[in-house]
Amino acid sequence: MADRLWIMRHGEATPGFPDEARRLTTRGEDEARAMGRWLASRDDIDWRRLKVLASPYVRAQQTAALVLDALPDEVSLDTLDIITPDDSPEAVVDWLTLESDEGPLLLVSHMPLVAALTGLLAEGRAGAGVGFVTAAIAELEADVRAAGCARLVGMTTPSSLR
Repeated sequence: MADRLWIMRHGEATPGFPDEARRLTTRGEDEARAMGRWLASRDDIDWRRLKVLASPYVRAQQTAALVLDALPDEVSLDTLDIITPDDSPEAVVDWLTLESDEGPLLLVSHMPLVAALTGLLAEGRAGAGVGFVTAAIAELEADVRAAGCARLVGMTTPSSLR
């Protein structure tokens, strides 16, 4: 049975320095809440097995927390240090391949990593990634979480929910 993997870009954030400390704007908070409600409305997610992992950067942590507010209480948030904007999509795929715990997974991260990771998983090439507006979620399905082994099921954006 294929597992689901959702790759999410954080909501709109303020400009500033240092990059790690940038916070969500009011619009970014609204985007994250909308995507959380969209995920919560789905009846095809095994909430007991869903893992949510976010980049350690403030805007990704805020996005993930707002998404979790809409989800069942048994879903929790953890931090994954290797999904920051400058991290390697290949390193993330290696981590996904070695991750022994199967089940649905939501990664909350940043451009350009989210686009490159989606391309690497679905097409086998990081350069084949799709564009991500803020708070967009790419949904992939895979029997094996490895380069070129996933199928891009869809892309959902906050504006597509209106």
